[in-house]
Amino acid sequence: MSARKILGCVLAWAVAFSSGAAIALAAEAAVRRLPVKEYRDKMKAGWIGQIIGVSWGAPTEGRYRQIMPEKDVPPFRDTLINDAFGQDDLYVEMTFLRSMEEHGFDVSIRQAGIDFANSGYPLWVANDAGRKNLRKGIAPPDSSHPKFHNCAGAIDYQIEADYSGLIAPGMPNVAIALGEKFGRLMNYGDGIYAGQFMGGMYAEAFFEKDIVKVIEAGLKCIPPQCLYAGMVRDVLQWRRENPDDWEKTWQLVDKKYRSKEYYISALDVKLEGAFVLMGLLYGNGDLDKTMIISFRCGSDSDCNPSSSGGVLLTTLGVSKLPDRFYRKLDEKAIFSHTAYSFPGLIAVCEKLARQALAKAGGRVEKDASGEEVFVIPVQASKPSRFEDLRKPGPIAGSRFTPEEIAKIKKPAGK
Repeated sequence: MSARKILGCVLAWAVAFSSGAAIALAAEAAVRRLPVKEYRDKMKAGWIGQIIGVSWGAPTEGRYRQIMPEKDVPPFRDTLINDAFGQDDLYVEMTFLRSMEEHGFDVSIRQAGIDFANSGYPLWVANDAGRKNLRKGIAPPDSSHPKFHNCAGAIDYQIEADYSGLIAPGMPNVAIALGEKFGRLMNYGDGIYAGQFMGGMYAEAFFEKDIVKVIEAGLKCIPPQCLYAGMVRDVLQWRRENPDDWEKTWQLVDKKYRSKEYYISALDVKLEGAFVLMGLLYGNGDLDKTMIISFRCGSDSDCNPSSSGGVLLTTLGVSKLPDRFYRKLDEKAIFSHTAYSFPGLIAVCEKLARQALAKAGGRVEKDASGEEVFVIPVQASKPSRFEDLRKPGPIAGSRFTPEEIAKIKKPAGK
């Protein structure tokens, strides 16, 4: 073989090798790695943030339609961690976790509806209306349709969607799909999108500490033309215009999103969602300030700091939290009407996260020290189809069969 031919073969081999290496590198760049220890640390912090937020804000719930005076801020107590075992912000989403644990990650929406119908805890607004519909035999998705109740755009799924991101680190489409299943038991349109947005923020919080980027990741999870997405864009813009004056932004939010054009449902999720975002954006990473701003905004002022606290603490992890947040935690106490203590809750979330990872095409590897690592495929978010709460689409005509109705227990005293 001539020198020219040998050189040509070498060059061809080099090009082929470099192309293969480039492909391999591109494939590797399309995954994110999350050590399982870090996942546990951040997922646990996400739950602690929810618990502290709802407990701290609980004495102020529903008391303020204006900005809460600073003098009325409840004092922080290290025992707050044990005040949330009976909170609906927490026990409802644990019902969803239990459905997946008992019936599999791909539990049907109809079985999820039966499980929710059989819950024994007190409920309000869309949760209550949706559950009543389920108990009447109206199966999902119709249980949440505006034809069958008038608060489908309320805050409910937003306050109980945290689980969906906490079991889907870096997997926004898992959080979106869970919203289509569990969010449709009680909410419609923006009511569902709010929860999918929340789940998307949590999913990103395992990898990103910049709150604006976390919010932008959540925004990619919902239809851009929905009113909730417009609210998110508004709050981001008003934060840029008033970087040091959250009260000015509160006035802008209150004027627009309490107006008849935008306040469509009781406890409308757009107004409440704006107060979550204000805590995150103006808290500037300060744990106390984030939650305090969210509940000083008023209205549903325990749910909102629960959401902002949960997202922020997920970005950090327990290892970076002051121990005053969790040192008094009673690890034996059981959350109301659930099967879970705090350690049990953490265990089931990791179990479901592993299942979510497998379904997303990811895998678990071991690093050089033998520690497990989640290898998570990068996903482009695929929002649900757009539906307008003001002009709802047709009902599905979904009804439970007699066999399914037989599985729904009649509530005590009714």
